[in-house]
Amino acid sequence: MDDKSEIVELALAWAEAIVANDAAAIGSYIADEWVIVGPDGATSKTDFLASVASGDLTHDMMRAASEPRVEIYGATAIYTARVVNSGHFRGQAFTANEWTTDVFVRRGAKWQCVLSHATPAVKQDTSDFE
Repeated sequence: MDDKSEIVELALAWAEAIVANDAAAIGSYIADEWVIVGPDGATSKTDFLASVASGDLTHDMMRAASEPRVEIYGATAIYTARVVNSGHFRGQAFTANEWTTDVFVRRGAKWQCVLSHATPAVKQDTSDFE
Protein backbone atom coordinates (compact mmCIF):
# COMPACT_ATOMS: atom_id res chain seq x y z
CA MET A 1 0.00 0.00 0.00
CA ASP A 2 1.39 3.43 -0.88
CA ASP A 3 1.67 6.21 1.72
CA LYS A 4 -1.38 8.15 0.49
CA SER A 5 -3.59 5.07 0.67
CA GLU A 6 -2.19 4.25 4.10
CA ILE A 7 -3.11 7.73 5.39
CA VAL A 8 -6.65 7.44 3.99
CA GLU A 9 -7.07 4.03 5.68
CA LEU A 10 -5.62 5.41 8.91
CA ALA A 11 -8.09 8.31 8.87
CA LEU A 12 -10.99 5.88 8.37
CA ALA A 13 -9.85 3.68 11.25
CA TRP A 14 -9.35 6.72 13.48
CA ALA A 15 -12.91 7.89 12.71
CA GLU A 16 -14.20 4.42 13.63
CA ALA A 17 -12.39 4.65 16.98
CA ILE A 18 -13.97 8.07 17.56
CA VAL A 19 -17.47 6.74 16.83
CA ALA A 20 -16.76 3.78 19.14
CA ASN A 21 -15.89 6.37 21.83
CA ASP A 22 -12.78 4.30 22.61
CA ALA A 23 -10.25 6.64 24.22
CA ALA A 24 -7.43 4.07 24.12
CA ALA A 25 -7.95 3.36 20.43
CA ILE A 26 -8.21 7.07 19.61
CA GLY A 27 -5.00 7.68 21.54
CA SER A 28 -3.11 5.16 19.42
CA TYR A 29 -3.59 7.36 16.33
CA ILE A 30 -2.36 10.61 17.87
CA ALA A 31 1.07 11.62 19.15
CA ASP A 32 1.57 12.78 22.72
CA GLU A 33 2.12 16.36 21.50
CA TRP A 34 -1.07 16.32 19.38
CA VAL A 35 -3.54 19.19 19.64
CA ILE A 36 -6.77 19.89 17.84
CA VAL A 37 -7.36 23.52 16.91
CA GLY A 38 -10.81 24.90 16.17
CA PRO A 39 -12.82 28.09 16.48
CA ASP A 40 -12.72 27.87 20.30
CA GLY A 41 -8.94 27.37 20.54
CA ALA A 42 -6.66 24.37 21.06
CA THR A 43 -7.30 21.16 23.00
CA SER A 44 -4.48 18.81 24.03
CA LYS A 45 -4.44 15.05 23.60
CA THR A 46 -4.73 14.62 27.37
CA ASP A 47 -7.81 16.83 27.63
CA PHE A 48 -9.47 15.39 24.52
CA LEU A 49 -9.02 11.78 25.64
CA ALA A 50 -10.18 12.62 29.17
CA SER A 51 -13.40 14.04 27.69
CA VAL A 52 -13.95 10.83 25.72
CA ALA A 53 -13.07 8.52 28.63
CA SER A 54 -15.42 10.36 31.01
CA GLY A 55 -18.30 10.31 28.53
CA ASP A 56 -18.37 14.12 28.33
CA LEU A 57 -17.66 13.80 24.59
CA THR A 58 -19.31 11.08 22.53
CA HIS A 59 -19.73 10.67 18.79
CA ASP A 60 -22.58 8.90 16.99
CA MET A 61 -21.25 9.49 13.49
CA MET A 62 -18.11 10.74 11.77
CA ARG A 63 -17.40 10.45 8.07
CA ALA A 64 -15.68 12.25 5.24
CA ALA A 65 -18.14 14.17 3.09
CA SER A 66 -15.58 14.80 0.37
CA GLU A 67 -12.80 12.89 -1.26
CA PRO A 68 -9.75 13.48 0.91
CA ARG A 69 -6.72 15.33 -0.36
CA VAL A 70 -3.49 13.71 0.82
CA GLU A 71 -0.02 15.07 0.17
CA ILE A 72 3.18 13.41 1.33
CA TYR A 73 6.33 15.41 2.11
CA GLY A 74 8.98 12.91 3.14
CA ALA A 75 7.99 11.70 6.62
CA THR A 76 5.08 14.16 6.84
CA ALA A 77 1.59 13.73 5.43
CA ILE A 78 -1.18 16.32 5.18
CA TYR A 79 -4.77 15.01 5.05
CA THR A 80 -7.62 17.41 4.25
CA ALA A 81 -11.32 16.62 3.85
CA ARG A 82 -14.75 17.95 4.62
CA VAL A 83 -16.02 15.91 7.55
CA VAL A 84 -19.49 15.64 9.06
CA ASN A 85 -20.01 14.33 12.56
CA SER A 86 -22.53 14.27 15.38
CA GLY A 87 -22.61 13.41 19.03
CA HIS A 88 -22.94 14.92 22.48
CA PHE A 89 -20.70 17.22 24.50
CA ARG A 90 -21.54 17.50 28.18
CA GLY A 91 -25.08 16.33 27.48
CA GLN A 92 -25.73 18.73 24.60
CA ALA A 93 -26.30 17.26 21.14
CA PHE A 94 -24.17 18.65 18.33
CA THR A 95 -23.73 18.23 14.61
CA ALA A 96 -20.73 19.55 12.75
CA ASN A 97 -19.86 20.07 9.11
CA GLU A 98 -16.19 20.99 9.01
CA TRP A 99 -13.14 21.22 6.85
CA THR A 100 -10.43 19.32 8.67
CA THR A 101 -6.71 19.11 8.17
CA ASP A 102 -4.60 16.51 9.93
CA VAL A 103 -0.80 16.52 9.94
CA PHE A 104 0.76 13.07 10.29
CA VAL A 105 4.42 12.26 10.92
CA ARG A 106 5.98 8.87 10.22
CA ARG A 107 7.87 7.60 13.24
CA GLY A 108 9.54 4.35 12.36
CA ALA A 109 6.92 2.26 10.59
CA LYS A 110 3.96 4.10 12.16
CA TRP A 111 2.13 7.27 11.14
CA GLN A 112 0.83 9.42 14.00
CA CYS A 113 -1.20 12.61 13.88
CA VAL A 114 0.57 15.57 15.51
CA LEU A 115 -1.96 18.31 14.69
CA SER A 116 -5.60 18.52 13.69
CA HIS A 117 -7.42 21.67 12.61
CA ALA A 118 -11.16 21.98 12.07
CA THR A 119 -13.06 24.95 10.71
CA PRO A 120 -16.79 25.16 10.01
CA ALA A 121 -17.65 24.43 6.37
CA VAL A 122 -19.51 27.25 4.68
CA LYS A 123 -18.90 26.32 1.06
CA GLN A 124 -20.03 22.75 0.37
CA ASP A 125 -18.24 22.45 -2.98
CA THR A 126 -15.08 20.32 -2.94
CA SER A 127 -13.88 21.43 -6.37
CA ASP A 128 -10.98 23.24 -4.69
CA PHE A 129 -9.18 19.88 -4.72
CA GLU A 130 -9.61 19.28 -8.44
